[in-house]
Amino acid sequence: MDARLFDVSTRTQIEITGRDRVKFLHSFCTNDIKKLQPVQGCEAFVTNVNGKVLGHIFVFAERDSLWLESVAGSAAALLPHFDRYVITEDVRFADRSSEFAELLLAGPQSTELLERLGLIVAAVPRYGHLANGTATLPLRAIRRVDWLDAPTWLLSIPTAQRDEVQRTLTQAGAQRATEDEFHSSRIAAGFPLYGLDITEDNLAQEVGRTALAISFTKGCYLGQEPIARIDAMGHVNRQLCRVELSSGPLPAPGTPVLDKPAPDGKQVGAITSSAWKQPGDTDKPLALAYLRSGFAKTGSQVLVDSHAANVL
Repeated sequence: MDARLFDVSTRTQIEITGRDRVKFLHSFCTNDIKKLQPVQGCEAFVTNVNGKVLGHIFVFAERDSLWLESVAGSAAALLPHFDRYVITEDVRFADRSSEFAELLLAGPQSTELLERLGLIVAAVPRYGHLANGTATLPLRAIRRVDWLDAPTWLLSIPTAQRDEVQRTLTQAGAQRATEDEFHSSRIAAGFPLYGLDITEDNLAQEVGRTALAISFTKGCYLGQEPIARIDAMGHVNRQLCRVELSSGPLPAPGTPVLDKPAPDGKQVGAITSSAWKQPGDTDKPLALAYLRSGFAKTGSQVLVDSHAANVL
C-alpha cells in the first residue's frame, strides 16, 4: 500500500481564541480568514509592512477557535509579532505544540486507509478538516493538506497517544518513512519550508504559492500595499523553482546557480534546499532554488556546481 507515515511532531500548533480572533488574524496575513467556516482552512503568509514573509502558516477554523500550524519554532517569532498589535481586541494565543504531536500520512492509498479505520474523509477538500478522530484513532484533528503531490493528511494527536496512533496506522498498512524521504517528497512537490526555502528576505509572491496563499480581494492587512503593487506589475524579479541536476553531489544551501559555465557565467539564482530523488540513491538530485524571472520557467537550462540542471 502506498501510504507513507512521517513524524512531524516538531512543527508548531497555536490555538487562537477570543471573539475578535478572526478579524485580528485576517488583518495580519495574506489570505481571507473571514470567509472560513468551521471545518474549513487555508494557507497564508504572515507579512511585515514591506510585504516580506515572517511566517508560512496553515489556518484551520473550528467553531470557537482558529488553529495556526507552521514549521518548528514558529511560535517564538509569530507570537511576539501578533502581541505587538493587540490593543483592545479580545484575542488570545496559546502555543499547543508540546501538547499535541503531529503525523503526516501521504500517498495515493492514504485516504482509503483512513476510511478503513472509520474516518469518513474522502470528500474532505484541501485544507478541510475534522475536529476529532475515532475510538480507533484518538486524534485532536485530521487535516487534509496535500503538500506532497498526493492526498496528504496532517494528524494532530495528544502527545501521550502518538505511539498508539502510529501503531494503528502501520498495522493498517502505512509505511513509516524517514526525514530524508520527507525532504525528497516535498522538494519533488515544490513544497517549501520556512527557515530553509523562505525567510524574511522574501517577498510573498517570490515563494510560488500565490494561488493558494494570497487573496487579492480581502481588503487591507499588514503588507497588503506592496503585495498589491507587485500584482499590478505582473511579476517579481525572482521565483522559487524546482531544479533537477544531471548528477550529484547534493548542492548545499546557498550554492550559486549560473546561466553558463565559468568564467563567463553569471549568477541567476541560489539553491535553498536539496535531496536525492530516492533517499540513499545517488541519482539525479532535486533542489529548490530562487531564480531570476527570466530563468524561472519550465525547461530553462542552468548550471549548479558545474553540473547541468533543468528547471521543472
